[in-house]
Amino acid sequence: NTESSRVMVFYVIGLGLYDEKDITVKGLEIVRGCDRIYLENYTAILHRAPEQLSAFYGKEVTVADREFVEQDSDECIEYARDHEVAFLVVGDPLAATTHTDLLTRCKQKNVPFKIVHNASIMNAVAACGLQLYNFGRTVSICFFTDSWRPDSFYEKIKANADQGMHTLCLLDIKVKEQTVENLIKGRKIYEPPRYMTVNQCCQQLIEVEEKYQQGYCAPTARAFGLARVGAADQLIVSGTLQSLCDVDFGAPLHALVLVGETDHIEEEMITLYAHAKAASA
Repeated sequence: NTESSRVMVFYVIGLGLYDEKDITVKGLEIVRGCDRIYLENYTAILHRAPEQLSAFYGKEVTVADREFVEQDSDECIEYARDHEVAFLVVGDPLAATTHTDLLTRCKQKNVPFKIVHNASIMNAVAACGLQLYNFGRTVSICFFTDSWRPDSFYEKIKANADQGMHTLCLLDIKVKEQTVENLIKGRKIYEPPRYMTVNQCCQQLIEVEEKYQQGYCAPTARAFGLARVGAADQLIVSGTLQSLCDVDFGAPLHALVLVGETDHIEEEMITLYAHAKAASA
């Protein structure tokens, strides 16, 4: 019969940028028909609790942390052989390599999968007024520690700038992280979530500039700070790295753009968002 011949699918569904209503109509229809729903919550965050998503979807939502996705996700892929499974991702499903790995595993196990795309910071960054086709390679900025201050991003920023390209900087997120001591002792004790701010990012870039002294992340370098893109209270501010250190960007998530060569329209947008003006949603 039709029911028994139905092919089950592992769906990877983008949730968009901000809240439960950013899911597409197609995505929502699929979620409401699934047997299990997982929410990935460590590459980005949605500004709604899982319980609020459950209420909106009319389905129970299980939170999938980094440990689950990287170590235990084979179980939910196997479950998709006989059931409909939705794996929900904030933003677009394929903006993080972790999710591409999920699809590779589906392929290896001959489990059918489908992708439902959505907006992510990778394209919504255009809200600042810079043209998407003028962006170069995206970089990630990690939290510095006393013993670890990675700066491999500097060469990528330099390569972009040398070609006149803008650079989108994705800022670090620490969710369900353990201290080294707890990790060594095998204690399942986790640190409170931390989200890098534009201010912290600017300070770290300026620090790295002091090391390399090539001008690409100088205090006078032009940039955009973005916060909560897609929300009613999103904030977009242009200025120098030094001036952005003093702006209160509010709640997460934040992103930073280093400005490359600009045309007159982009210059107008830089002026529009100068002096801590909030963007209209």
